Amino acid sequence: MDVIIGPVLRLLYTVIDLYMWIVFIGVVLSWLTQFNVINASNRVVYMICDFIYRATEPALGRIRKFLPVLGGFDLSPIALLLILILVKDVIYKILIKFNY
Repeated sequence: MDVIIGPVLRLLYTVIDLYMWIVFIGVVLSWLTQFNVINASNRVVYMICDFIYRATEPALGRIRKFLPVLGGFDLSPIALLLILILVKDVIYKILIKFNY
């Protein structure tokens, strides 16, 4: 069973790490579009922003239901990143237990 669990957990660890980068890039892109640094009507920029929105919105939407509204600040990406860091730490501890 260790032969299956180790690689699957390493893959999950990597996927979570990539998802954290997608969330971070989504936050930066939202700032850049709000300050008109990048043009969201550009087709390539729109496709990138749409992909990131579709990838992150299911998780962020669930978190927004529980967080209070703080004016114009959206704290859901921070909460999501903290949850993902916690999950990565748990996976890391399990990998250490199995000597991977």
